[in-house]
Order: sequence, then structure tokens, then C-alpha cells
Amino acid sequence: MESPFDILRIDPDASEAEIERAFRERVKETHPDQGGSTLEFRKVHAAREQILAGNTDLIDGDDLERGDVRTSQGADTTVPEDPRSHVEYLNFEVFEDHGWSLEDDDLFEKAADADLEPADYGHLEVDPNETLLEAAEDDGFEWPYACRGGACANCAVAMTDGDLSTPVDHILPEEMTDRGIRLSCVGTPTTEDATVVYNVKHLPELDELKLPPRPFD
Repeated sequence: MESPFDILRIDPDASEAEIERAFRERVKETHPDQGGSTLEFRKVHAAREQILAGNTDLIDGDDLERGDVRTSQGADTTVPEDPRSHVEYLNFEVFEDHGWSLEDDDLFEKAADADLEPADYGHLEVDPNETLLEAAEDDGFEWPYACRGGACANCAVAMTDGDLSTPVDHILPEEMTDRGIRLSCVGTPTTEDATVVYNVKHLPELDELKLPPRPFD
């Protein structure tokens, strides 16, 4: 059993900002798509959740792997059904090199076999009420964005399966939303599973909806 503070490599009196900073660093180190293990990745997420909830109980890796939680006092509880959404992502910037198109029916099958870098293809777990952009950042990735408020298309993604929420006050015209284009900075998954292509800000149709890069992007 391990202390959640040891898992995140922080002191027990760490501030919330220090907790979040440590969490992001540990996520990068333990992510399965970047050479880490699923168990260590789960420990990091569990440690952050426990600390922020004021729970300093030790974390039992064996129970975590089985889907049970054992506190340091010995009480056992069953982990509820995972409320997170599972998102498979792909970087639009690699399409030209591989001759791919958003209309390809087997796009993600080809991506899975293409030995792409973790930043270009992989999987994300998105917590309830967390935007897709926030989930990518929590996993250590730098997806494009600018306003973070739905007022530009810098963070645009294309949904090839599943969906993201679409707030009323966003910049996308109806013809783009009808094609499955969404904004990752304000959109949260509305389905249990989804496949998404990010970096579609490079589509010519979105040129007039983008803001200049930096200082935000």
C-alpha cells in the first residue's frame, strides 16, 4: 500500500496548485501510451482524487487493479461503474503523410496500425464535466486552443463516432456542426465512447474562424 502523497511525489502540506502540477507531471510519466503502466496511471489518478477530497488513506494497488478500494482502516468498497468517457484521438496533421481522409471508414483502424507517436494517436479518459481539451492537458498533451470560450475554431475537432456537447454560444456555423465539428475547449463527451480527430483547425472552411496563435495557443 502506498501513500497518495508518495504516488504524486509531493509533501502532505502541498498546495492545490502543487498537487495539480505534480499530477500533470506524474500523468506524463505513467501514461500507458508513453511507456507507463495502466496500474501506475490509475494510482496517479486515485491519489489526486483522494488528496483533493481530503482522504489520506493508503492506496492498495492490488485492490485498485481488481476494481476494489481498500482503505488503511481495512474497509472494502466496490468501485462504481466508471463514469468517465473513453476517447480515441488522432492528429489531423498526420493525414497528409499517410494519405488519409476524414471520410475514411477505417481511419482509426489504420491509425492503430501506423505506429504513430503518443501525441498523434492514443486514448484519453475524460471525467464527468471535464472538457475534452482539459482531459488532453491532464494527460500531458498540448492540443491547440486560443480563447477557451467557444469564440474561435482553434480548438476544433472532428467527431467520427460519439459526440461532444455543443453550448449555445459558440462560433461554429450549422453546416460545420452537422459535419461533426465540435470545440474541444467547451465540449464535454456525451457518449461513453468516442473517436475524435483534433487539429482540424487546418481545414480551409475554418480559416476565418481562427484567432492568431499565441499568447494562448
